[in-house]
Amino acid sequence: MALFRHWATYLQDPEKVARFQRLCGVELLLDPGSDAWEEAREKNSPDVLLANGSCPASQVDGEGDGRHRLRSAGDAKEKGEGWHSNGMKNGVVPGEAVESQQGPPEDGKPPGWGVKRQPRRNSLTGESVCQAFRIHSRFLYYLFTLGTELGNELFYILFFPFCIWNLDAWMGRRLIIVWVWVMYLGQCTKDVIRWPRPASPPVVKLEIFYNSEYSMPSTHAMSGTAIPLTLVLLSYGRWQYPVSCGLVLALCWCSLVCFSRIYMGMHSVLDVIAGFFYAVLILAVFFPAVGLVDNFNLTHKYAPLIIVSLHLALGIFSFTLDTWSTSRGDTAQILGCGAGVACGSHVNYLLGLLPDPSPEALPLPVPALTVTLLGKAMLRLLIGVVILLLTKTAMKKATIPLACKVFGIPYDDIRQARQRMEVELPYRYITYGMVGFSLMFLIPTLFCIMGLS
Repeated sequence: MALFRHWATYLQDPEKVARFQRLCGVELLLDPGSDAWEEAREKNSPDVLLANGSCPASQVDGEGDGRHRLRSAGDAKEKGEGWHSNGMKNGVVPGEAVESQQGPPEDGKPPGWGVKRQPRRNSLTGESVCQAFRIHSRFLYYLFTLGTELGNELFYILFFPFCIWNLDAWMGRRLIIVWVWVMYLGQCTKDVIRWPRPASPPVVKLEIFYNSEYSMPSTHAMSGTAIPLTLVLLSYGRWQYPVSCGLVLALCWCSLVCFSRIYMGMHSVLDVIAGFFYAVLILAVFFPAVGLVDNFNLTHKYAPLIIVSLHLALGIFSFTLDTWSTSRGDTAQILGCGAGVACGSHVNYLLGLLPDPSPEALPLPVPALTVTLLGKAMLRLLIGVVILLLTKTAMKKATIPLACKVFGIPYDDIRQARQRMEVELPYRYITYGMVGFSLMFLIPTLFCIMGLS
């Protein structure tokens, strides 16, 4: 046990993250020998407990109310319910009072490509991160930015529709089932463990959108592991292709996502390793049941009612684990999307749309790439994604004011209103439930009408 604690502490050290960033050409514009650096190091000492995702160098100076830190875990306990061992509530914005950059450029080093000195603000949480840093490698910056996007909404809203509309609806349905399980368990585990993000400095925060969430485990690493592995498992024996190519793709995909989270300064090495093995464990336990769940969604008489009720109950449970952060909205979003896809699959089955190929047709041959095939695939993706985005925007415009009106919540500050469970849960669940239903049923029906199926 002592050896385990030693390695856990070693792999959680933010200096390991900072060292990897420096190796990849990310330079924090603070002189390690300067007084500012030593002051930042003192603020990161173990006896100072920081807000979740907070940047100690960007906190307000002085001993007044502006200081967002506590001196011990005992102080945190005295705050009462909702305060945790890292000294702050989940979702608390630590950097709103920041007015200046974190440190001056190093003497003798002219500004290069990627120098950032102005505060970056998260539009959803209002959080500001003000760091001066320089990027020395454009290639690695864009490569790891791509890697981190493989776990963000933009990727999901392109990848899942492409799989369902252009590749294999059977595989797309089951992939989304696994994705919902993995992401839900990962988000809930974060709010149970409640470990903060790597301290900054020494870490450079190249991303701030998820900075208010907890850190352990990395859900990007979980999705970056689960999605490619599930693709290989589902396609094996169903499609005629070299399995070795699928395994190489899965390895590259997983590695890119995992390393990108360390590069972005959002996770420690331990967070990423734990996310990888947690995803593998979930797959080992739940993957054998994917077929049963999919068949239930398609064929059971009361499947839509059970699906909607179960996903909603899971969302309510996750909202009780901790105070507000972006992870709660993401959890409701994932559950809503999963419920919408499952209900759309049920309607497709009843109407005979998007039928699965017969077992005699397996394994399916990979079709030859022609201009017509690629053109229709891109046209389906373009039209379908535009409809999904319009659906999302329309549902958002309708559900947020409606939820505020129903529960009597002021609508003058949308950001504050969305931090209430009464608004965030129905808004995310209904909006993305409709997106999932459109993805699985409405848009494929439109393609049939247009002759694009």
